[in-house]
Amino acid sequence: MTPAISPARVLLAVLALFGTQPGSAAVATGYVAAAIVAPDRPPEQVARDVERRPEDLLTFAGVKPGDRVADFMSGGGYFTRLFSHIVGNTGHVYAFLPEEQLKNCSPDEVAGTRALEHGVYSNVSVLAAPVGRFRLPEPVDLVWTSLNFHDLYDSFMGPANVSQVARVMFEALKPGGELMVVDHVAEAGSGVRDTETLHRIDPEVIVRTALAAGFRLEAESDLLRNPQDSHRLRVFDAAVRGRTDQVILKFRKPASASAAPAATARG
Repeated sequence: MTPAISPARVLLAVLALFGTQPGSAAVATGYVAAAIVAPDRPPEQVARDVERRPEDLLTFAGVKPGDRVADFMSGGGYFTRLFSHIVGNTGHVYAFLPEEQLKNCSPDEVAGTRALEHGVYSNVSVLAAPVGRFRLPEPVDLVWTSLNFHDLYDSFMGPANVSQVARVMFEALKPGGELMVVDHVAEAGSGVRDTETLHRIDPEVIVRTALAAGFRLEAESDLLRNPQDSHRLRVFDAAVRGRTDQVILKFRKPASASAAPAATARG
């Protein structure tokens, strides 16, 4: 029997037909390249650039000077620092740490973000709140979340009401704003089965949840895809750590939108 093709994948095929190549990296701009080589980046974060490909990834995201950006579950602040350099003095970055993570995880996981609370990066604000009450002082151009969407389904996060989290992400954005999700890929059809054990998620779950919150799927990149990853190992396993198969999804809040749709079933 031929497997069903999701509407999200059909949309991506249409984009490709009309000349948009979701899997290809855009040409890097000078301000992104300058952020990568900024001398104040911690050496241990710079060492991860080979595996994380920030120049290509941030160029694909389209972040630019003057933007307002939310780094959702910013962890060590790897991307927060890069955003800070890119958006510059006319932009602002909000590094968001869920209270559930602060309560239940090692302080080491968020130490890199906590270090930014001391004014080293003047255009960065560190915020904390229950994950379902993610709120920002102003609408933003980009909500970014990297390698942690799957965590929302795990016990240390409640688990969260993921549909509600997707809605508050939607509400945090300006009309026409963008949500970028990067995460470790699980076996096709596995849903959220492996989020706690392997720290992976089926990309279709992310797509369904975002679409239900009102987002439009705009593009998907294969910059961090790895066909050699079996999807059966924990992401921390030495055989695959730093080389997991990762999905990159770009969603858009419609320009005509002002609020999220009514509550839907749990994501």
